[in-house]
Amino acid sequence: MTVTNIERDAERLTLTITAEFDASIDAVWQLWENPRHLEQWWGPPTYPATFVDHDFTPGGSINYFMTSPEGDKYHGWWRVLALDPPTSLEFEDGFADKAGQPNPAMPTSIIRVRITSLAADATRMAIETTFSSAAAMEQLLTMGMAEGMAEAMSQIPAVLRSASAPQ
Repeated sequence: MTVTNIERDAERLTLTITAEFDASIDAVWQLWENPRHLEQWWGPPTYPATFVDHDFTPGGSINYFMTSPEGDKYHGWWRVLALDPPTSLEFEDGFADKAGQPNPAMPTSIIRVRITSLAADATRMAIETTFSSAAAMEQLLTMGMAEGMAEAMSQIPAVLRSASAPQ
């Protein structure tokens, strides 16, 4: 199972995407903690991600880029605000230039991830994005953020199967 709900809340300026996985809470946490796992699902299938820096600690910086089918690179950054393994993380998210520096012309958002164990091998993950303004929300949703995140998250079951396969 993958994405179970996509909720846009214009009043709260949030987009929440919820998914359920046939995996343990620890395995789902590794999707964030391990940059090689993150590369396999962050970004739509046709825009694979490469994580350049991955300081997964409070205050840490994470830099990445996604590569389009034409080879164009789109850079992004995260600033880790809080971690509570394996149940939650919070980070500021934004667009970056080629050097990984924040692009002040583009909006930033706060992303909160909540991971809940439903059973030994069943886990729910909710990713809530809070936008800085209605205009920022509209801009990012018009760019396809909700669809892109849902496509990205649809890749997670394969990542979880691959990660749990005997090596």
